[in-house]
Amino acid sequence: MKLKNIISLMIAAVLLAGTTSCEDFLNRPTIDNYTIDGFYQNDAQCYQAVNPIYNSPWYDFQRGFIKIGDVLAGNIYYGTDNGYQSFVLKSSDDDLRNASASLWSVNAYCNTLVENLDLKSGPGVSEKALNTVKGEALTWKAFTYFYLVRIWGAVPIIHNNSDIIANNQYNELQKNRVEDVYTYIVKTLERAVDLLPETNATGRIDKYAAMGLLSKVYLTKSGYGQSGTRNQADLDQAAYYANEVITKSGRQLMENYSDIFRLQNNMAEESLIAWRWTVGSQWTSQNTLQSDLGLNGFSEFADTWGSWVGITIDLQNLFGEDATNKTTRINNDDRRKATMMMIGDKYEYFWADKGGFTFDWVNGDITYGVGTGSNVVKHLVGNNEDHKLGIGTGMDRMASSLATHILRLADVYLIYAEAKLGNAASTSDAGALAAFNAVRSRSIKNVTPKASITFDDIFNERRKEFACEGDNWFDFVRLSYYDAEGAKNRLANQERGYWNNIDAYYKGEAEASTVTLGSWKVPAANIQFTLPFPDTDLAANPNLNKEPVAFDFSTIGY
Repeated sequence: MKLKNIISLMIAAVLLAGTTSCEDFLNRPTIDNYTIDGFYQNDAQCYQAVNPIYNSPWYDFQRGFIKIGDVLAGNIYYGTDNGYQSFVLKSSDDDLRNASASLWSVNAYCNTLVENLDLKSGPGVSEKALNTVKGEALTWKAFTYFYLVRIWGAVPIIHNNSDIIANNQYNELQKNRVEDVYTYIVKTLERAVDLLPETNATGRIDKYAAMGLLSKVYLTKSGYGQSGTRNQADLDQAAYYANEVITKSGRQLMENYSDIFRLQNNMAEESLIAWRWTVGSQWTSQNTLQSDLGLNGFSEFADTWGSWVGITIDLQNLFGEDATNKTTRINNDDRRKATMMMIGDKYEYFWADKGGFTFDWVNGDITYGVGTGSNVVKHLVGNNEDHKLGIGTGMDRMASSLATHILRLADVYLIYAEAKLGNAASTSDAGALAAFNAVRSRSIKNVTPKASITFDDIFNERRKEFACEGDNWFDFVRLSYYDAEGAKNRLANQERGYWNNIDAYYKGEAEASTVTLGSWKVPAANIQFTLPFPDTDLAANPNLNKEPVAFDFSTIGY
């Protein structure tokens, strides 16, 4: 947490305020034609000011998003010696540093924006625009703290940048208690819900998006400080807000699961909150995940290096797949193929101008080699022609416009099911079953609806639904709050190893009998549910090593 850079971040927030338009996240006018005192004078300028929070400040969190959310969770394979895979993480880890810097940048930007709206908005700004923009910023701020508290536990609550700088406190802040951070998130989201309209411009946060996030926060906090069971009042609140979204937002699940992750559906109604990336002159406005996750040679820009980043054997097993069988795919769940490439899979939406892309392990344009025999699908666009087909414009080196969905309607459905299950061993509640079965039947055609569901049913359904979306690790964190041993046991039982000789077998150079399992499981003793603070943060603020203190809620305005 680079608190010494808050002043710089505030300046950056002011400059970024004019870099995108309210109609189009890609349109970036120049920033040298106004002063801050002359800005915020009409609705359009206010919407401009919030647009960058949908992309640029989050840019450096992308790698941490995947490594924390999916490598720790046992979905993505980076090699058994990788710190995220083995749970041997150090404060010097670059991706932890960048994640922290990015999240605190978002918080600083949101704080500055809200302060500027209060102090500098002119008479030409409508109350609706003012409230909407504030509500969007507060929702992003809450999401930032939701990440921070689930990654690092107790963290400082920075409510107002100017107060901290005026008091010269930016290197002296104390951590605040986890329960206070959750209270702060709830209060921030409640304020956002009050301010936001029921419908907003396409792709922007509205009241129901904020409610969806609030339902997830309540579900998570329901177990904090508990032992074996969860707080019923929090579970009830989680169910209430999830139900508001399900029954009143008018949003529906997309019919075809894989369509969620295609460019042409960047603004799909199932996407409640997303990073809205754009390819333009502003570096950091773009999605670069294809570079880290895509097979070498997947695009024509020589900017993909993910041939040895794969899908774990454990996640394959969850879908009932076996990479050592190269002739038969089960394919009874649409989410499998939309999440992981396996031998024989063909994707019509990748390399469409060439008739589609086949994961065949012999294509000379592609480098294969991951020991799990399976690579990542989500976050990939394909080649430049695929990008053009998706949104009409091309991509660039390490740059696509593919949205990263960080809260989907399907999540709210499963939150509702889990909240209604609560502390019971199983539930037959009609609403919980309807929500659960809607998500499941979308991807498993003609499946018999479940008449009763358990925690394991929901937990595994969530993993299948959200694998490789930067979220599954936080399911383990949520479980650890009230059942740490149960969460550890689930992780320790995962197969995080690889197949010996699978490369030669796939190329036809070896027999199936030569393919053997190089089993590797994370030692339970290694598993921690809070990650170390980056060394840069510790150097900037030694108080991060001290015990957390209570937050004074009388100092905030909501």
